[in-house]
Amino acid sequence: MNPERPPLHVLPTRMRALQSRKRMSPPLRRGVYLLPNLVTTGGLFSGFFSVISTFREEYLVAAIAVLVALVCDALDGRIARLTHTTSSFGVQYDSLSDVIAFGVAPGVLAHRWALEPWGVWGWLAASLYVTCGAMRLARFNVQVDVVDKKYFVGLPIPAAAGVVATTILMYYFLGGEGATNKHVTLLLLIYALAGLMVSTVPYYSFKDLHLRHRQPFWLLIVGVIVVQVTIAEPQMMLFSIFSLYALSGPVMMLTRLRSKQTAPGNPVAIAEPSEATRGIDSDKESSL
Repeated sequence: MNPERPPLHVLPTRMRALQSRKRMSPPLRRGVYLLPNLVTTGGLFSGFFSVISTFREEYLVAAIAVLVALVCDALDGRIARLTHTTSSFGVQYDSLSDVIAFGVAPGVLAHRWALEPWGVWGWLAASLYVTCGAMRLARFNVQVDVVDKKYFVGLPIPAAAGVVATTILMYYFLGGEGATNKHVTLLLLIYALAGLMVSTVPYYSFKDLHLRHRQPFWLLIVGVIVVQVTIAEPQMMLFSIFSLYALSGPVMMLTRLRSKQTAPGNPVAIAEPSEATRGIDSDKESSL
């Protein structure tokens, strides 16, 4: 007779705990997929090189390095899906890489390039951008299976980094004049981008755009024109693309709210709503 033997009702609980631990531990002993993770590493290297270039006061090179990281971020996920090499490790590694390449690197670049004269307010604005970017990534990871795939919730951090990088490219493209204006403009821009990243403003994700399927002929013409303009004036074209995308979310949200208020049969347009109706409407609006 063994007096230290646990009660029978405790054994199933311990077995379930051991099984849950086995499910939670990733099977890294079988290895990781090289191709997509190497592309992710390239984006991480580009982000770190952007930080080094910023410390050397090579701001144009630092902005270009952020754009290279954007290309790597766009490719790694698509390569993983095409080669059927998606994994939980790759998802987490991509998020950590994004914090460096699209959070820390643009934050440091913005601070050294234009926010440093603001003193405490300057580095606080840059740190707020990094913090909101990290929270945006964390929220995306926990909501990826429960939100509509067609839209992002809040401005994606790669798009925010693209706005910062292309703003610097556009500044040097226009001759690098107006130092005082860049300090004010970038301070307001950083706060706006930080707010958009943690907001619930919807942004089109382009995930339902299937380029392998047949499309109207006019789309090919538009694509050719975009490629030609990008080759001729890359700074202007990239700045326009990222800026318009950042503005598209608030415009889409305002359009939806206006269409709800002016829709036929809307109780707001017919009569004064009750307190309960106001509460329901406010809930619907905050869920966007």
